[in-house]
Amino acid sequence: MAITLVNPAGLPEIDVYRQVSIVTGTKLVFVAGQVAWDAGGVTVGEDDLAAQVEQCYLNIGTALAEVGASFEDVAKLTAYVVDWTPDKMPLFLEGVARAAAKLGVTPVAPATLLGVAALAVPDLLVEVEATAIID
Repeated sequence: MAITLVNPAGLPEIDVYRQVSIVTGTKLVFVAGQVAWDAGGVTVGEDDLAAQVEQCYLNIGTALAEVGASFEDVAKLTAYVVDWTPDKMPLFLEGVARAAAKLGVTPVAPATLLGVAALAVPDLLVEVEATAIID
């Protein structure tokens, strides 16, 4: 395995991700920010944060599979959420859980969530990018 995920002593233990990833593989994979578009470019889940998060993660899974990788190879995730407030966290986590169930994974790589004013297209609520490493 090219990635070891760690929660170091002295840092809070977060249930939904690990604080550190140690990578030893040889090939970096950068997945561009994925939004809630299906294969035809149609927005999935208009005005539904959970549905859009789910689609973003499914799209990342598709991109990773294309290069022979999976969520097990992800070293870092970054999510950008429009008009973020902490009360949106349950919807965000619901979307992650639904995607994880469909993909058969538990995405616990180190993650950063950033609130943003807007994304490239007005009906998009979230964008998620990933960095993976494979041998």
